[in-house]
Amino acid sequence: MSETKVAARGLEGIVAAQTAISHVDGQNGRLYYRGISIHELAEKSTFEETTALLWYGKLPTRTQLERFQQKFIANRKLPDPIISILFALPKTTSPMSALRTAVSSLGPFDAAEAQYSDNSLESNVANSIRLTASMPTIVAAWERIRKGMWPIHPRDDLSHSANFLYMLTGEVPSQTAARMIDIALILHADHSLNASTFAARITASTLSNLHSAVVSAIGTLKGSLHGGANEQVMRMLLEIGDVDRVEQYMRGALAAKKKIPGFGHRVYKVDDPRAAWLHKLSQQVAEDCGNLRWYAISERVREYMQSQVSLPVNVDFYSASLYYTVGVPVEIFTPLFAVSRVAGWTAHVYEQLSDNRLIRPSAEYIGPIDVQYTPLDERS
Repeated sequence: MSETKVAARGLEGIVAAQTAISHVDGQNGRLYYRGISIHELAEKSTFEETTALLWYGKLPTRTQLERFQQKFIANRKLPDPIISILFALPKTTSPMSALRTAVSSLGPFDAAEAQYSDNSLESNVANSIRLTASMPTIVAAWERIRKGMWPIHPRDDLSHSANFLYMLTGEVPSQTAARMIDIALILHADHSLNASTFAARITASTLSNLHSAVVSAIGTLKGSLHGGANEQVMRMLLEIGDVDRVEQYMRGALAAKKKIPGFGHRVYKVDDPRAAWLHKLSQQVAEDCGNLRWYAISERVREYMQSQVSLPVNVDFYSASLYYTVGVPVEIFTPLFAVSRVAGWTAHVYEQLSDNRLIRPSAEYIGPIDVQYTPLDERS
């Protein structure tokens, strides 16, 4: 007699792949990239160096890092037709949809992608550099276009994070603001087999190309239960509006059984280790800017939640007040997540293709069997 298989809702608890890229220790609240603690990387590394670590498996030498950074700089500019495509989109297009469209459109401009069949590691790394370098340009360009302004060309004398803020606002950011965004990019770069990464690996497993895998990931990240959660946190803070309204709002929300964004996680049973850094950064930028409003509301919300329910704080909670205080519009929160996570998505594509097998899980059929076909004229 065959063994009955029970479906796991949301694939919870199912091991779907082996990976050496990142490790999430949910019981103890730890996260590692290639074996290095996220705390060490946030303190000592840069996004460019962390990306090299994820792609190549080890930290680069000084010379290797300098060459890597130069490749990033050389690939920041978008082809003119991509800018034209962005201008052609309705101004109501969401930033994540615009990003997905632009990334998809970039594929044919890449010589290797145009050949349809070059899925070599060398080709995919080159494509990854172009995508990772140019995604901040896409996000910043669309933010300005949708608001009736011209995009700002990237500069070659700024870091990845500083250049993003410059293209977004037209002003060179302070070293503090650029470093805070840089740390946030490091913290979001990879997180094992999350939904968008799994989507990228599924697409890669079919031997489709890297651009298609990243487009799949972007479409998955767009959802409010994944990348869109940080936007929901900020919209909640804006709705509360004042620290004195926190208790009234939270009491009503919990009584109505509303899900409070920024709390709870599928994997972490304790506070997300990334949240500790974002908490500190949110406080620091609030104090530096002289605007403690959103940080203070966040703190009061957390205090109230912890007095009522036992849910850990996740990565989305403090990233909201940090981004908003730095000057990133709410609609750009999730695209900024993608600007970081593309480093992890592409690393997982390499890993998937290194020992590929088509990802094709089974399903438990629960419908009827042997239903008779009813002729069209006899159906009611």
